[in-house]
Amino acid sequence: MEISNERTCVYVSKLLTHNEIIKIKFFTAKISGKYGSAKPARQELYLRALRTLNNVEIIEGSFLFSPKKIRITEDVSLTAKIAEEKGTDVNIAVHLVNDAHMRKFDTAVIVSNDSDLAESIRIVTQELGLKVGLINPYPVFNKQIGKYATFKILARDSALLSSQFPQALTDASGGITKPQLW
Repeated sequence: MEISNERTCVYVSKLLTHNEIIKIKFFTAKISGKYGSAKPARQELYLRALRTLNNVEIIEGSFLFSPKKIRITEDVSLTAKIAEEKGTDVNIAVHLVNDAHMRKFDTAVIVSNDSDLAESIRIVTQELGLKVGLINPYPVFNKQIGKYATFKILARDSALLSSQFPQALTDASGGITKPQLW
């Protein structure tokens, strides 16, 4: 079983108990420190922690800052540079279809509710005859993505809480201490 994941790496064996997990592909984009945030350092620690797992592959997209007009009231608007994640959903879709064509899995699982993935899931399930399940981190399934899924599971808070990394890990670079916000 191959796991494709958009933003949250869930220890899915707690949710999918009778399956062999071959690989977890974690799709993300590097957070910019453009505004002095501590988020890039926390993200890098998390990516280091993920790399301690043998079957995880990290696939990166990027962020693009582009000007967007934001309407405040009917008469007032402003232009702000808004960060948009680029490439993550495309990367998930391409890897899903490519891995399906190469028969790298019997069942793929995607942790997402992004309707942009609907067509790739349709191709894999209807044209290639493989199974694609969805684990949804939100309370309601998007109808577009859900209609092609072989099965759907809502991610439960209890499963997410019990699936976190331990407080301390070690990798080749040294110790990793879990920050309060991860």
